[in-house]
Amino acid sequence: MEEGVVNEILQGPLRDVFDSKQLITDISGSGNNWAVGHKVFGSLYQEKILEKLRKSAEHCDCLQCFFIIHSMGGGTGSGLGTFLLKVLEDEFPEVYRFVTSIYPSGEDDVITSPYNSILAMKELNEHADCVLPIDNQSLFDIISKIDLMVNSGKLGAAIKPKSLVTSSTGVFKKRQEKPFDAMNNIVANLLLNLTSSARFEGSLNMDLNEISMNLVPFPQLHYLVSSLTPLYTLADVNIPPRRLDQMFSDAFSKDHQLIRADPRHSLYLACALMVRGNVQISDLRRNIERLKPSLQFVSWNQEGWKTSLCSVPPVGHSHSLLALANNTCVKPTFIELRERFLRLYKKKAHLHHYLQIEGMEESCFTEAVSSLSALIQEYNQLDATKSMPVEDLPRLNVAM
Repeated sequence: MEEGVVNEILQGPLRDVFDSKQLITDISGSGNNWAVGHKVFGSLYQEKILEKLRKSAEHCDCLQCFFIIHSMGGGTGSGLGTFLLKVLEDEFPEVYRFVTSIYPSGEDDVITSPYNSILAMKELNEHADCVLPIDNQSLFDIISKIDLMVNSGKLGAAIKPKSLVTSSTGVFKKRQEKPFDAMNNIVANLLLNLTSSARFEGSLNMDLNEISMNLVPFPQLHYLVSSLTPLYTLADVNIPPRRLDQMFSDAFSKDHQLIRADPRHSLYLACALMVRGNVQISDLRRNIERLKPSLQFVSWNQEGWKTSLCSVPPVGHSHSLLALANNTCVKPTFIELRERFLRLYKKKAHLHHYLQIEGMEESCFTEAVSSLSALIQEYNQLDATKSMPVEDLPRLNVAM
C-alpha cells in the first residue's frame, strides 16, 4: 500500500521477473495500523485483488497452494495480509494457504507492532493451513554469522563483486545496520527449497499439500519452525560444503532456526526433512536413526517423519536441507508477543488510533489476545506430556 516500495522493485534488477499488470498499489500506506490495512484497504481493494488472483489461478495446470509472504509488525502486512487469507479461503476453499510471517523483534521500531501482530495472529489461527514463523532477530543473527565467514575469508571461492545482493545492501554492510536484502534472501531460500519438488525431478518428491497433511495433526497447531543448512545468502557465496551428516545435525541446532527457538529441548509433533542434491534414501534413514534418540516426539507419533529428495541442489552447492518441525518450541515467541501486547494494552496506549477506524471495536483486541492465549494453552498441554513415559500415557478406548 506504499507504491514507493513496489516502484523500487520495478526499477531494480528484478523488474523483469514480475508482471507489472498484476501489481496493486496505493500511495499512503497503512500507517503501522492493522485496522487500516484490514478494514480500510481490505474492503477497498478486495474486488481488484480477487480479479488478479483469478487471472493468475487460471494459468495454473494444478493449483496446489497460495503463499502469503508478509510481516506482522506493520499495518499493511498484518492487516491486508491477513484479510487476504479470508478472501482466499472463501474464493478457493480447497487450495492450501501457506503463510510466511515475519515476526517483529523486541527492538522493533514500530511502537504499535504488538497490537498489529496479535490482531494478525487471530486471523492466522483461523484461516491459515500452515504458518512458517520467522523472526527478524534470527535473520539478522544468521546474516551476521555469514558476514563473519565472509570477512574471515573462510569461503570456497571468491564472491562475485556485482551480485544482486552485494551490489545494494548485502552482506558487506556494517554489522550494526540491518542488511534487509540479505535477510530477505534467507526467506527466499526457504521458499525455493519448499517448492523445489514442484520444479525439479527427484526420487522422493513431496507435494506442498503433503506438508500440511503430514505435519499438522490438529488444525490450530499449524505453526512450523523452519531451519536451513547450509546457511548462505547468495548462490555465488561458496561457503565450503558441510559434510552430509553434519548438515543433518545443523538442521536441529538452534543456530540454524529461522526463529529464536531450540527444538531439541522441546516436543516434536512431526518433522519434515526436504533434501536437495546427490543424497540417497539410505543417507536420510541413517541420519534419522542417528538423531532420533536425542529428539523427543509425542507418544502417539514416535515415527512422525516425512522426507523428500530432490535431485537438483541449489546453485553453487552440492546439497542442502530444509527442516520443518511442528514443535512446541514456538511457544516462547507467542508468550513474549502476548507480554508486549499486554504492556501497551493495560495502559490503553495508542488504542484510539485503531478504534477510530469503522468496524474496529475494543472487543477485537480482547478476542485476539484470547485466541493467542488458547493457542499457548494447547502447547502447554502438549509440553505437560513430555516427562511421561510413553507406555504410561492414557490411551483412547475405542468401542468395538
